[in-house]
Amino acid sequence: MTTTEKSITPLMALSDEATVKVAELLAQESEEGLGLRVAVRAGGCSGFSYEMFFDTETHSDDHVLVSGSVTVKVDASSAPHLAGATLKYSDGLQGAGFSIDNPNAQRSCGCGQSFS
Repeated sequence: MTTTEKSITPLMALSDEATVKVAELLAQESEEGLGLRVAVRAGGCSGFSYEMFFDTETHSDDHVLVSGSVTVKVDASSAPHLAGATLKYSDGLQGAGFSIDNPNAQRSCGCGQSFS
């Protein structure tokens, strides 16, 4: 860590399954410094929606979590909405995919990508 980077306490967690799957996806990208960005945006059928994408940039106010070989970045405005949340991955009979178990969500929609 350089002196310009600051360490911020991580606010969310990844399940073991999510860590493995994200690591697999990152390995397929083979780009140096790539991490998973998790964000909350206004919109969606319940008020807010989740965004997840790979990102090489880390901003000075990002919350950064390292789980195994995976780096997760959360911007400062999304952080309050994700405090205590867990990113999960399942590969079951109903299909495979990521979900966020968020104790801050008072309600969510049927798609699982929107909450309030």
